[in-house]
Amino acid sequence: MQLPHGTHVAVADGNRFVLFRNDGDEAVINLVDAASPEVETTNRSGANPEVRDLDERGHAAGVAAMLNKQVLDNDIEKLLIIADPNTLGVMRSHYHSELAKRLVGELPKTLTNADTAAIEKAITAA
Repeated sequence: MQLPHGTHVAVADGNRFVLFRNDGDEAVINLVDAASPEVETTNRSGANPEVRDLDERGHAAGVAAMLNKQVLDNDIEKLLIIADPNTLGVMRSHYHSELAKRLVGELPKTLTNADTAAIEKAITAA
C-alpha cells in the first residue's frame, strides 16, 4: 500500500493506542509520532458482559471518538487504521461519516507492540 504524505496512522488494540503521521512520500513511508490524546473509555456498549471485553470495547470506542473529533476539527485529513479484528469491528461501529470518507484504508492486524519499522513494513506489504 502506498501511503500519501501527511496521512495519519492510528494503531490500536483493546488497551493501547498510538498515532503516527507519514512524513515520507507515497512510496517511502516514514512514520513519526503524532500527538496521541487521552482516550475516553467509558463507552462500553456491547452484548458481552465480561469485564475485560467491556474494557476493551470501551477503549476501542474511545479511540474512534477521539479520531472522529480530530477529523471533524480538521486535524486529520487522511487516515489509515491498523487494529486487531475485534477492535477494528468495534471502532467501525463508531466511525463518523466524515471519518469514513477520510479513510485511506484499514489493516486488521495487531501491531500495537511492534516497532515503527515493522509497522511501516506491514503498510508497505498491504
